[in-house]
Amino acid sequence: MVFSKRLSRRATFFASALALTVGVAACGPGTAPTATDGDGDAPPVAAGGGGGDVVALTGAGATFPAPLYQRWFAEYNQSVDPNVQVSYQSVGSGAGLEQYINGTVDFGASDAPIAGDRLESFRAAFNAEPIQVPMAGGAVVLAYNLPGFDVEDEINLSRDAYCGIVTGEVTQWNDPLITQENEGVDFPDLPITFAHRSDGSGTTFIFVNHINEVCPGWEAGVGTSVDWPTGVGGQGNEGVAAQIQQNEGTIGYVEYAYAKLNEIPRAALENSSGNFIYPDAQAASLAFEDEEIPEDFGLLVPDPSNPDAFPIAGLTWILVYPEYSDARTWEALRGVLEWGLTDGRNITEELDYVPMPDTIVERVRDTLDQVQVN
Repeated sequence: MVFSKRLSRRATFFASALALTVGVAACGPGTAPTATDGDGDAPPVAAGGGGGDVVALTGAGATFPAPLYQRWFAEYNQSVDPNVQVSYQSVGSGAGLEQYINGTVDFGASDAPIAGDRLESFRAAFNAEPIQVPMAGGAVVLAYNLPGFDVEDEINLSRDAYCGIVTGEVTQWNDPLITQENEGVDFPDLPITFAHRSDGSGTTFIFVNHINEVCPGWEAGVGTSVDWPTGVGGQGNEGVAAQIQQNEGTIGYVEYAYAKLNEIPRAALENSSGNFIYPDAQAASLAFEDEEIPEDFGLLVPDPSNPDAFPIAGLTWILVYPEYSDARTWEALRGVLEWGLTDGRNITEELDYVPMPDTIVERVRDTLDQVQVN
């Protein structure tokens, strides 16, 4: 199935700051599936079911889609079903995948497809395949803090320039690799500090998946955590955004919504066609256009070929279990997910994420049909 979606461009701002949890969710007896074997020390599954008519759902994972999930889950509770309350912990993709594998949440969330040791751990624990479905896409941008520059200013970073920043080879803001693509811009003689994630992160996965593809000097590989050759770490997209805002000369990677929310300047990056593309939802959507979506939805586009695409973009997935022990839990969760993909699209576009096209939504529905309730 081919991804094909064009967005209208919208300029909006969030009405409130990010929250770690959404809704008022009570922790009750576990109802999601439990592992088939283990030492018995794993904590019980949180949420699910709940008392009375309320169904309390818990999820954990990626900070990349947290602004979107915050709005979706609150709007669903307020406008669709006040008896469905979703608590989402924005702890990073790595921690979210671990909670999903341990069966301590009703759903996980990640910007990196489940793979490798984590995939094997899930199979061993549940004797089944995990189910991951894409909920949205978005850009990972390089945001920066320079004296005298504000959010209206645009600077261009060539591949040589941003590869050099990430590998520690470009260390000053007035380096010729930066200034030569920015005629008339007066860059300060200021050291560059690179800000990166300190936690296991799907945003990191999207970023280094691109860096690994295009930067010859990159030796740290690809993963939700890597050994950075330079820079300072921050917890979550929120932490990296704070590092940038609080320290002049800092540049770092964050999901687009966080840079926009905090009005942090972001750079136009050179793409595979040699064009400098300023990040927005439209440019991010072009990264996925005409790309073939695999059966497990694990689409990765490390270096988009579209000449108008922003070069660093990725999907974000929610992971559900192949089996739930409580019908109300699964029915409520499925209702929230399908609403987000359809009626929630206006929120997706408002917050400058990339909504899933109808063809992918139908495939998601077919995949969710495979979930069993026992």
